[in-house]
Amino acid sequence: MAKKIKLEVVTPDKLLLSKEVDVVVCTGTEGEFGVLYGHVPFLATLAVGEMRFRDGNQTDYAAIAGGFAEVTGERVTVLAEAAELAREIDTDRAKSARERAEKRLAQAQAEEIDFARAEAAMKRAMLRMRVADRGGSLA
Repeated sequence: MAKKIKLEVVTPDKLLLSKEVDVVVCTGTEGEFGVLYGHVPFLATLAVGEMRFRDGNQTDYAAIAGGFAEVTGERVTVLAEAAELAREIDTDRAKSARERAEKRLAQAQAEEIDFARAEAAMKRAMLRMRVADRGGSLA
């Protein structure tokens, strides 16, 4: 039987997840990477993106809004700016956030709106909706 790797996801507010899993796949700023038990240690910056992790036949998903991942042979620690498990995402709230971001982006040229900030909000909202679709939601 293969050994499991300890996955911990931490945000500034809380410990979101602490679980032993078979594999972790994250979206890094340099691309997607996967980790199994015994992986060579490294540190990676995380992009706004999806994280998935599998334990047996069960695959779960989380939306990660940037941060860092520290990988050792036995552990993956994700230090995220913000993170939500798919089953905890409120899709109605994510849709509202996307609509607000779309309006801000449409106004960006006519007014002095921070385009980068509006674009980042849009990416986060779309990520949350995509991840919620994969793993169930509260809505």
